[in-house]
Amino acid sequence: MIQNLDPKVVWKNFYALTRIPRPSKHEELAVEYLYNWGVSHGLETIRDEVGNIIIRKPATPGCENMKGVILQGHIDMVPQKNADTVHDFEKDPIETWIDGDWVKAKGTTLGADNGLGVAMGMAVLESTDIKHGPVELLVTIDEETGMTGAMALKPGVLKGEILINLDSETEGELYVGCAGGLDASASASYIPADYDKSWECWSLAVKGFKGGHSGMDIILYRGNANRLAARVLYALMIEADVKLLDFEGGTLRNAIPREAFATVYVPADKVEAAKAVFERVSAQIKAEYAGTDPDSEFIFKPYECTEGECCGGDECKYVPEADALRFIRAILACPDGVERMSSEMPGLVETSNNLAMVKIEGGKFSVNTLMRSSVDTAKEALAQKFEAVFSLAGIETSFAGGYSGWAPNPDSAILATMKKVYKDMYGVEPAVMAIHAGLECGILSGAYPNWDMVSCGPTLMSPHSPDERANIPSVAKCWDFLKAVLENIPVK
Repeated sequence: MIQNLDPKVVWKNFYALTRIPRPSKHEELAVEYLYNWGVSHGLETIRDEVGNIIIRKPATPGCENMKGVILQGHIDMVPQKNADTVHDFEKDPIETWIDGDWVKAKGTTLGADNGLGVAMGMAVLESTDIKHGPVELLVTIDEETGMTGAMALKPGVLKGEILINLDSETEGELYVGCAGGLDASASASYIPADYDKSWECWSLAVKGFKGGHSGMDIILYRGNANRLAARVLYALMIEADVKLLDFEGGTLRNAIPREAFATVYVPADKVEAAKAVFERVSAQIKAEYAGTDPDSEFIFKPYECTEGECCGGDECKYVPEADALRFIRAILACPDGVERMSSEMPGLVETSNNLAMVKIEGGKFSVNTLMRSSVDTAKEALAQKFEAVFSLAGIETSFAGGYSGWAPNPDSAILATMKKVYKDMYGVEPAVMAIHAGLECGILSGAYPNWDMVSCGPTLMSPHSPDERANIPSVAKCWDFLKAVLENIPVK
């Protein structure tokens, strides 16, 4: 049981959060839990208009002159599961298990992003053995799908001067900058065409890719199931006259798609040719991604009808050839993956796009992506490229949810404190990094421009995917570090 791991004060809080459904946009139960938790501990607890929670704890005796610290995390989690896992993220708890030095979930995301950060903040608030100045815990909603909680935070509510964000994912690294983001969408309509009853119905599945966090893992160049399924479909359409019925892949903008599925018609005299094309192209792709996605699967087989399907109604109509080709070509041309590496911070992705969700069905075509960049003008240029690709295919585009990144502050006093504390504790200096992901610090600084901010956290692997896991020793190390930092906060 994970609640028995050390430090127990952190793991018991995280375990409690795994019991409460909290996917993005559906965090109500978790918000209510945190509010009641704060009140039950006799702490000043505030729930703002959108559901952000603020819990205050006074300074311990003798530390009243320390600067106030805000510990910050988000309550929502990314709801991703394997196709063969039965789980309702709006109703079911996350089932966890221990594998050596790692805590994992059973076929779903774990929610350590950012449940562990929130759990550490809760542990500080209920501690009786940590010296600290005034502490506030800020827990925001909806970080993963829009950062609406951070955007709605009003100036003047929080009193502290220092923000320690607990949402980064590598112990021993301090983050002082992050990318901004932009949601990009494309959509079009088509008139479904009647099919020839002599055609055979086949299904295509592309799955087993690792996926992952569209910011943190984009640099790993893992396969994007949407793009690779489109690549197979394009070859089938061009070489074997295959007709497209539907296509669907990906579920979230901020998760690299691991699976994509399509249904097609194959003319009876082209079945063998289609099978040969599929085998050739899928083998090529598997060879290309053998290093990053060794467990990828490509399945092409006759469609297995269930009762009530394939009745010859509207659901059996297909996408006209001209429309199918322009849609698939647009998917293949859509920017995806790393667009540019940073010229100022070696090894850091500057700009990227995640071809996150594709759907073609019932007369509607849609694509949804998430763009990230630490340079606003580069993000704007990528949006122009996206618009140009789809407009050439006669497809409309739209953009929403844009936010700027968090620019590093080399003169940060809390950064200097945290670097010294870490070196004193562990004999090495922590790495100082920027992150190609959307931490809330950049948005929060809009309401609180004078905050001095740093982000840290325990080591997590493969967030935003069912392979998400939390390193147990790193949680203990990060907890000890956080306690020491709080004891060394500068005075006012």
